[in-house]
Amino acid sequence: MKINQVEELVGVTKKNIRFYEEQGLLRPERNPSNGYREYTLADVQRLQTIKLLRRLDVSCGEIRSLLDGERSLSDSLEAHMTDLERRERDVLHMRQLCQRLKEETPTISELKAAEYLETMQELEKGGVRFMNVQQSDVGKRRGGAILSAAVWVLLMAGMIALVLWGHHAAPMPTGALIAVLAVPVIIIAGVLIALWQRMKELKGGEYDEARKY
Repeated sequence: MKINQVEELVGVTKKNIRFYEEQGLLRPERNPSNGYREYTLADVQRLQTIKLLRRLDVSCGEIRSLLDGERSLSDSLEAHMTDLERRERDVLHMRQLCQRLKEETPTISELKAAEYLETMQELEKGGVRFMNVQQSDVGKRRGGAILSAAVWVLLMAGMIALVLWGHHAAPMPTGALIAVLAVPVIIIAGVLIALWQRMKELKGGEYDEARKY
């Protein structure tokens, strides 16, 4: 069957189906005559299993281990329930702290943030996990750096392809060709080096002074 039929049967968008295929969770066969994906009832059942587990917030990596037979369903669900219980306790502590803030602090100007931060630190020593703003922000900056680098690399790669196409149509002296190609190659190398350095900074815990939480 076609992907539109699978989408209608399972209630999962084509975009999500493609994503699950990219993650190695779904592996439909291809029609040898046209190269199109052909989904079977087994694929539909597999996709329903994926949908169920994802709606229970089981990670794609965990689902892959289950589908590949690397881990039993019982062990996986037991570990997931333990994680859900921990997250439930964390949410409860955050809710209680929010309630305390609401009752004890009439306005934002009267908020004694330092005292509450100390309370949070004590709770964290006991295993409670609060939102890690620094970690979340670093993830966003890492994604931005990678996206920016990818754009520059693609632009320079396009320039190289254009030069080579032009050279094929109207050959130029070897020296001139090397000189022209050297510019985008140097830019690509510089971008990749800068990206590597940026990743090292972020991995090492570099962050702006204003983001120290």
